[in-house]
Amino acid sequence: MIRLPQDPSMARYPAPTPRRHLVSFILGFGLLGLVQAAALEAQLTPEQVTQLQTVSAAVISPDGSQVAYTVSRPRAPEEDTLPGLRARSELWVVAASGGEPRPVIVAPASAGSPAWSPDGSQLAFLYQGQVHVVDANERGEPEPLTAHPAGVMSFRWSPDGSALAFAARVPEDPADLERRRRGDDVQVAEGAYLPWVYPLQAPRPVRLHVQDLLSGEVEVLTPAEWMVRDMVWAPDSHRLAVQVTEGRDADSEQMFRQIWMVSRGGASPEVFAPTAGKLGPMTFSPDGTQLAWLGAIALNDPIAQSLFVGEPGQAGRLLTPGWEATITALTWHEPDAIHVVAVESTRTAVHRVSAATGEASFVMGRGAEIFQMMTLAADGRTAAFPASTWQHPQEVFVGDLRAGSLARSTHHNPFLEGIRLGVQETVSYTARDGLRIDGILIHPLDRPAGEGRPPLAILPHGGPEGIDLDGWGTNALYPAQVLAGAGYAVFRPNYRASGGRGVDFSRGDHRDLGGREFDDVLDGIDYLHAQGLADGNRVGISGTSYGGFFSAWAGTRHADRFRLAIPFAGISNWMSFTGTTDIPWEMSLVHWDLLPWENPLLMWERSPLAWISESSTPMVIGHGLVDERVHPEQMIQLHQFLRLRGVPTELVLYPREPHGLLERQHQLDYMRRILEAFETYVRPE
Repeated sequence: MIRLPQDPSMARYPAPTPRRHLVSFILGFGLLGLVQAAALEAQLTPEQVTQLQTVSAAVISPDGSQVAYTVSRPRAPEEDTLPGLRARSELWVVAASGGEPRPVIVAPASAGSPAWSPDGSQLAFLYQGQVHVVDANERGEPEPLTAHPAGVMSFRWSPDGSALAFAARVPEDPADLERRRRGDDVQVAEGAYLPWVYPLQAPRPVRLHVQDLLSGEVEVLTPAEWMVRDMVWAPDSHRLAVQVTEGRDADSEQMFRQIWMVSRGGASPEVFAPTAGKLGPMTFSPDGTQLAWLGAIALNDPIAQSLFVGEPGQAGRLLTPGWEATITALTWHEPDAIHVVAVESTRTAVHRVSAATGEASFVMGRGAEIFQMMTLAADGRTAAFPASTWQHPQEVFVGDLRAGSLARSTHHNPFLEGIRLGVQETVSYTARDGLRIDGILIHPLDRPAGEGRPPLAILPHGGPEGIDLDGWGTNALYPAQVLAGAGYAVFRPNYRASGGRGVDFSRGDHRDLGGREFDDVLDGIDYLHAQGLADGNRVGISGTSYGGFFSAWAGTRHADRFRLAIPFAGISNWMSFTGTTDIPWEMSLVHWDLLPWENPLLMWERSPLAWISESSTPMVIGHGLVDERVHPEQMIQLHQFLRLRGVPTELVLYPREPHGLLERQHQLDYMRRILEAFETYVRPE
């Protein structure tokens, strides 16, 4: 509970009178009758949110008969002991037609990155730091294929199945280990290396290796100083396209990748094609003469969302100019066409794009199922997707691209079938400058008779290039359906700068952070109020990262519009954020579109701390203590100034947590604080 400072001089800033409501039973903050308890049994609770399982990868076998997939399995309440409180990644196989899944690696172990051998006879995956393999049709024990001393980070089967390409860090020099043992542990920054997060050393280089599976011999294909970020085989099983950086930091990974071609047998690497800005997944043409990739159209494009095709030594051709969509995945199966997955506002779809002309045709999607990845069987027709709807998190779905059909194959959260959820829909409205803005609205589950418009919870996504889709959107940092179950209308706006609407829309906040993009949120509140869908006078806002900035900005610059603000890992001071984050270039180039010294007054004017004198909105402020993206000092500063100002505020810091919340007890604590604060400050008429 937020408390005012005890200093009598602060009495001129009184806190609202606390009120507790039905949701307090869930939280354990009070006792209610058995009748009220029974009424809540069918609503989603914070405890249930922490137990949700989510499919993260779904890979179809070459013959289209099976799907290997990973599912996140949270720790059970009885497992809440240090160390190791985070969810595990289990590996399963299910028939494409559905049925009972077969376990491969399950808790307490973890596995990831499943990949079928080209002939479909084996399934490989990362397990215990190495690539392991099992027979595709028998359970058996996993057998290791690699034995790299530093462990394997990622891998790819060669198309002919004879070799394995894998990325692994350069092993640590024994001299460095001995030096640290003697206490000679001076830390020297490299790039945006953050010594308070990585206390021992900066990340070591990552090299590309190719292992012959018959002889076991391993060849290293990239220089020792490179960082290999991604790789894809050419059909000849001799060449690979690799994305590399010279820098080892997160900024280099996001902003400064280059595509090179490497070959087995000792040939020198060569630049494949010049690129600028962010890069995404790659795939070769079936004949190996061309490479397709997702990339930015310019250095200041916030997302690798456009489709390019190129030949070695030539600049890539942009196939999707002007697309009002964000491409998230691609696969090249037909000689003249590439299949892509695209986010279109709040929906998703598969398109077939001509590699020669860029002409696109719709294949399937735009329905209730939301997906951003796809794997294709050898027939070029059967595909697997991790997909969600607004009624459940991601499960395995299998689709027929020719028929345009999609069927669910797994059911990992059966308890949701007995849970009542608030009805969700996409809403659209016109911003004050005429731009169409879309968002996700969840209607409150129950509205007391005569209450009128329900109170409103705004949950802005991060990025700002994030996207709120019309699928499952509830988690510990964004407990959307829990709030809807407590009687709130919940709105998740895709303000300008969001993904899903193309390059121009995602660049809509350049040199204007917190300006027109936040006006889009305010206009959404006014729209919902005018339509009778929510009470624009009873509004709270809660977001993380850039959504945390929005929440802090709401409670300071726009304090008159919000009764409550809950920023988690947000930005309060753009200048000091740039000096402490691991992505100073990325934030400056693709969001601000200017560097801090080019307009420091603008950066300060758009900082929540610059508006502390206007603040009056109570805030619950949270942050993880090992956050490398947004240093905890950002939220500490905000809390300190609010406290001095006399605004009701509470600072909650979570040990061991990075840029988010991964441990169950921390997730529960945060959701409980959100609900209690909304009941105290937003609910009262």
